[in-house]
This record gives sequence, structure tokens and C-alpha cells, in this order.
Amino acid sequence: MAGLIVAAVLILFALFLAAKTVRIIPQARAGVVERLGRYSRTLTPGMTIVVPFIDRVRPLLDLREQVVSFPPQPVITADNVSVGIDTVLYFTVTEPKSATYEIANPLQAIEQLTVTTLRNIVGSLTLEQALTSRDEVNDRLRVVLDERTGKWGIRINGVELKSIDPPGGIQEAMEKQMRAERDRRAAILTAEGVKQSAILTAEGEKQSAVLKAEGGKQAAILRAEGEKQSAVLKAEGGKQAAILRAEGEAKAIDTVFKAIHAGDPDPKLLSYQYLQMLPQLARGDANKIWVIPSEFTQALSNLSGFAADVTERRQKPEPPPPPAVTPGDPAA
Repeated sequence: MAGLIVAAVLILFALFLAAKTVRIIPQARAGVVERLGRYSRTLTPGMTIVVPFIDRVRPLLDLREQVVSFPPQPVITADNVSVGIDTVLYFTVTEPKSATYEIANPLQAIEQLTVTTLRNIVGSLTLEQALTSRDEVNDRLRVVLDERTGKWGIRINGVELKSIDPPGGIQEAMEKQMRAERDRRAAILTAEGVKQSAILTAEGEKQSAVLKAEGGKQAAILRAEGEKQSAVLKAEGGKQAAILRAEGEAKAIDTVFKAIHAGDPDPKLLSYQYLQMLPQLARGDANKIWVIPSEFTQALSNLSGFAADVTERRQKPEPPPPPAVTPGDPAA
């Protein structure tokens, strides 16, 4: 019975030693091993073996990026305005040994260092500069903190100013100023819009006037071309009509001339026709003086002989008509 108890104790002791000997380190964790109170080595992720009762493993350190937010801190700007600034810090443990032995309370040290550095940086800026230069403040603050925390085995990845809260009166004055600035910009934009509208309207009227002038010019040119073509066509038509009229008169004269020669008229008849044409020659509003041609006397003499012949012919008795023939008459 006593042997069983001893065996059980030995088994339990062996299990306890095994648990103390074999350690498993999770991913993104690191452990610092102290042997007899002094630093021995740093454990990396995976399974490792330590010496029980001689080696001591300190609490594991998280190697992932961590985020910490600090409460608002009062900061006085260069123009003596007290503002409350909230900061957010992003950091990563890069050296587990330094983070364990170089600093006792890393978060508290980083917070105090952030507040001190922030007061130094913002204290050299006015309120307006602090509000409009957040990126510059963030970069300067990160550089200073990273230099100071590097020996602690901690890397500062980024610092962000979450909010900058000025006093109520200053904030109200700033709102009025921003409202006035917006009103001024709105007035300027309205004036610019009216100006651009006037310019565009003037340009449009100018282009319209130019187009109208060009249209009038083209219309005048086309009208002149049309009148020119019409005049040319009228002249061509008049020319053709005159040519045809002259050809017709020539043909008529030729026909009359041939008819006269074919009929062999005597001088008396020609004189009569000549006298009939004289009134037509004298007709016209532009004729003020009419000169009797020299042939007029000869024509009168011929006409008197022609009239005597006509009278003589009229005085001769007409021959009796032939007797009528009755049907059935033997003479027929």
C-alpha cells in the first residue's frame, strides 16, 4: 500500500516536472526566460523546453500593433487659448527584452511623454494653426515619441489628434467667423457667376451679330448674283428676241420683196402704198417737225393718174349678167 502511494506521488511529480519543462508559445507572442534571476533568452512562437525551478518564464508579451487612447489634456496655444486635445496612439513591441527591463510601466510612460511633447508642439502654434495643421502636429509628435521609445523596445507607428476642443466663447466666435467667411465666399461666387453670365451673354450676342452680318452679307451676295444672272438671262433673251425679230422682219421683207417682184406692180400702186406709210412715219410723241420727202410730189402725180384710171373704170357700164338657164330648157 505504501508502495502504491509512493508510486502515485512519483507519477504526479513527473507530470508536474513535464508541465514545467515543456512550454508552448502562441503566434505573435514572446516570452522572456530568466535563469536564476538573470535574463537568459527570449522564447519565440512554438514549443520550447525550460529547466524547472531554475528557469522562470515572465508573462508573455503581445507583439501585435496595439492602440491606446488618452483622455483629453489641457494645452495652451501660442495665442493663450486653452484647448482640450484627445490623442490616439498606435505602437508595437519590437524588442521583448528591452520592453521588459528598460521601462517599468510602458503605457504610463508613453502617456506622459505624449502629453509633454504635445504641449511643446501645440504651445508654439496659434489656435488656427493647430486646427488646420493636424497632419503636421501628428508627424512631429510621432517622430519625437519614436525617438524616445526606441530604447524601450517599442515602435510608435502613428499618433492621431482625435479632437481639439476650444472654449465655448472661442468656438462661438469661430463659428461666426466661419459663417461670415462662407457668406463672403458665397457673395464672391455669386458675383463671379453674374460676371461670367454677363461675359457669356455678351459673347453670345457678339457671335449672333457676327452670324447675322455674315448671313446678311451672304444674302446680299446671293441676291446680287441672282440679279446679275437675271439681267444676263434677260439680256440674252432680249438678244435672242431681237435676233428672231430681225430674222422675222428680214424674212417678211424678203417675202414682200419677192411678192412685189412676182406681182410686177406699176409705179402708181407703189406710190399709193408709199403715201399710206407716210402717216405712220410721222406718228410719235417725239416727232416735233416732219419734213416732207422729195419723193412726195412724184407719188402724188402717180396717185392722180391712178385715181383717174380707177374713176374711168367705175364709169364704164358693167356687162349684163348671163341669162339664167331653166332646167328642161333645150338651150341647156
